[in-house]
Amino acid sequence: MAAWPDILTMNILFIGDIVGKIGRKTIAKVLPSLKKDKQIDLVIANAENSAHGAGVTEPIIKELESFGIDYFTSGDHAFDNKKYLDIFENLRILRPANYAQDIPGQGYAVIPVKKQNILLINLIGQVFMNQNFENPFHKLNEILANKSLHVDKLSAIIIDIHAEATSEKISFKHFANGRVSAIIGSHTHIMTADPEVTSEGTAYITDAGMVGAADECLGVKKDDIIKTFLTQIKLPHIIPEKGRSVFNAVLININSHTRQATAIKPITEFINIK
Repeated sequence: MAAWPDILTMNILFIGDIVGKIGRKTIAKVLPSLKKDKQIDLVIANAENSAHGAGVTEPIIKELESFGIDYFTSGDHAFDNKKYLDIFENLRILRPANYAQDIPGQGYAVIPVKKQNILLINLIGQVFMNQNFENPFHKLNEILANKSLHVDKLSAIIIDIHAEATSEKISFKHFANGRVSAIIGSHTHIMTADPEVTSEGTAYITDAGMVGAADECLGVKKDDIIKTFLTQIKLPHIIPEKGRSVFNAVLININSHTRQATAIKPITEFINIK
């Protein structure tokens, strides 16, 4: 097995959707030692479910930053907490770039890491989504053509594609293959078994999974979800705060000289939150 890493490489950790308080407690327990053990240079996490399973707040972003997360992405629940819309202007959190143009925040950011510049892009899928988002394929082309980003001088380009349909994510992989360093799927809360580095040097996984209650339904109390399926009456989503929790993430190794990924490794840990 090839050794990791050398002086040309960057280790980037992408953490799956953080769900509720139990997910945040799991981050606090797992991330600090993982970051040290794996010599991680940049930690990215999807935070759209971090506040009670829907949306995000300023105190929560600051809490997660204190645990070692450097930058955040989001998705269709990005603006569920209307009180905190300004965080997308003032904190290190992205909203999908293919949302409507009049909403707060940015869909991509250039992040300095080890004297290199990494472009992080947040996109959202169209298939099976409630809102009419812009086309993520066209939006990627638009971003990469932006001359102010100096794409040719970047050391890595990483995309969080927050989408429901596996077909859309895999099609997006083929569309962006070789043009970006990593494409990480989010949204379904289930880690998929398809991590790969393509022959063009793009790391990919259809979904990075989640951080939250492991013995429930996608991090939500299972009893009410089952009742909803049985009765067709939608019940409120309740996020357990205690119990067995799962930490899902992927560790990506990128050669900063070639901008190509050389490895992607899924990470899954289970811990008990009291």
